[in-house]
Amino acid sequence: MEKGHGRLEIRRIWTSTDLSDYLDFPHCGQVACVERLRENLKTGKTHKELAYLITSLSPQKANPERLLSISRDHWGIENKNHYVRDVTFDEDRSQVRTHAGPRMMATLRTLAISLLRMRGFKNIARALRTMAARPYRALALIGA
Repeated sequence: MEKGHGRLEIRRIWTSTDLSDYLDFPHCGQVACVERLRENLKTGKTHKELAYLITSLSPQKANPERLLSISRDHWGIENKNHYVRDVTFDEDRSQVRTHAGPRMMATLRTLAISLLRMRGFKNIARALRTMAARPYRALALIGA
């Protein structure tokens, strides 16, 4: 159970190794079903979500609590990387679409995010505004 961001969230997990022999999925160690129940504390509105997982981790390497934690940690990646790319860099509206251009731009965005995080910036949008106002600081990030 977790309370934050104006909502109460309850997560439950069920795991099994019974399907491992029946699934056409290489290295299946176990399967899981994660149930997420969310209640908006202002409106009282509830939402139920089910997610199904397949992992190569055996029950000895990942008990249900650990699988639930791994599943939850996925959102840390989403918020720290993909959200920044989608919102701060507005990557979805990029007009670079030919040859190696999209891959190169994605690499440069990832490099920028990594450099800023290594320097301790938590808010990438604020860091970019700071660098735009003081270009010499941006050059210092790459050692120039």
